[in-house]
Amino acid sequence: MAGLFTRQAAEYAAARPVYPKDLFVKLAALTAHHRAAWDVGTGNGQAAIGVSTPILQLAPGFVSKPSQSLCLPTLTFTGTRACKVAEHYDSVVATDVSAEQLRRALPHPKVRYLHTPDAGAAVPAYDDLVAALGGEGSIDLITEAEAVHWFDLPTFYGVARRLLRKPGGVIAVWGYNYRVSPVEDMMARFLHTTLPYWDSRARYVIDGYRDLPFPFDGVGLGKKGEPAGFDMEHEMSFAGLVGMLTSWSAVATARQRGVDLLDERAVRRLEEEWGGASLVRRVTFKAFMLAGTVRADDP
Repeated sequence: MAGLFTRQAAEYAAARPVYPKDLFVKLAALTAHHRAAWDVGTGNGQAAIGVSTPILQLAPGFVSKPSQSLCLPTLTFTGTRACKVAEHYDSVVATDVSAEQLRRALPHPKVRYLHTPDAGAAVPAYDDLVAALGGEGSIDLITEAEAVHWFDLPTFYGVARRLLRKPGGVIAVWGYNYRVSPVEDMMARFLHTTLPYWDSRARYVIDGYRDLPFPFDGVGLGKKGEPAGFDMEHEMSFAGLVGMLTSWSAVATARQRGVDLLDERAVRRLEEEWGGASLVRRVTFKAFMLAGTVRADDP
């Protein structure tokens, strides 16, 4: 799975929206302490902050086993999210399975980038990860965007429970899908052509995380079965739209099977519905979030 996203790294960087700053202000307000945060699947990216080269480390004790992958890449800008989290926390560890995406990461003096290869289910490997992130009960905020549906959820949530400060630590996961205003109908029609090629786990994000397992107590920003919504505005060209659609894993999977979902005919139809190749639109991604704390009755 990591290889699939790595091949799309350039497309991600050019096409994905940036998360609003007030989102991170709201998340920071939920935690009593602001010492340490973990940004999971920190993703792939574009801008720069202009400090030193990011630190790239390898977490020990990991083996290649994609079906058990814990820290898969997101579809966002490498380090953008981590650097926004770092505005509110003393230190941030940002992890990703893709070394290629981490090479594009935004340097930040409070962010440490950690390469976590596809992880097997062996308990010692996760003990190593917990230790590398600061130990049990050391993390005030865990953030993950647009990739939690790919994870081995029981394992990921188990690691999160170990790491979160008790009480007061918060985990927040969020994403976005085809719901992009004012072109949602166009996006829905294209999505329909991709459905045979999605991994079954992608259904969670297509459905807006309404059915995503989330065994944490709500903190007012979405809970299991009731995700909270928020908007992400983005200036998008037609070329950017095509770049974003090209980066969809289903489009890449179809291409591997000999089917081009973005052939000349499909692109021409999208161009007509968009309003022309030269038109730049201000679009709004309809995002969704779940956030919570460790339950009091959890061991």
